[in-house]
Amino acid sequence: MVINNFEEMRVWVMARDLAIELMREFKTCKDYGFVDQIQSAAVSISNNIAEGFERRSDSQFIYFLKIAKGYAGEVRSMLAIAHGAGYIDKSKSDKARESCHNIAGSIVRLSKSLKN
Repeated sequence: MVINNFEEMRVWVMARDLAIELMREFKTCKDYGFVDQIQSAAVSISNNIAEGFERRSDSQFIYFLKIAKGYAGEVRSMLAIAHGAGYIDKSKSDKARESCHNIAGSIVRLSKSLKN
């Protein structure tokens, strides 16, 4: 299957949906520094996937996928902190952290396929 646009990629859609979900979840949180950081990290997952795809080079794409995976880890960490601070309940935190794990796994599989 040939993918012509990053918007067609399942992993990009998953990352976009996570960013939107977190924007909605934290829109009333008054810890603006925290909110800015978690939202920025979440948006960076999908943006790095998109930027890497648009480079039209497998090695560049892999590089940006590594960055995107790093941001997925940052979001997972921040979700744990958010739950501990009472900014988000456990079920929502767990669901979003699971999404991050799924995105990271998809990124790893995509990277491996690009290397082959």
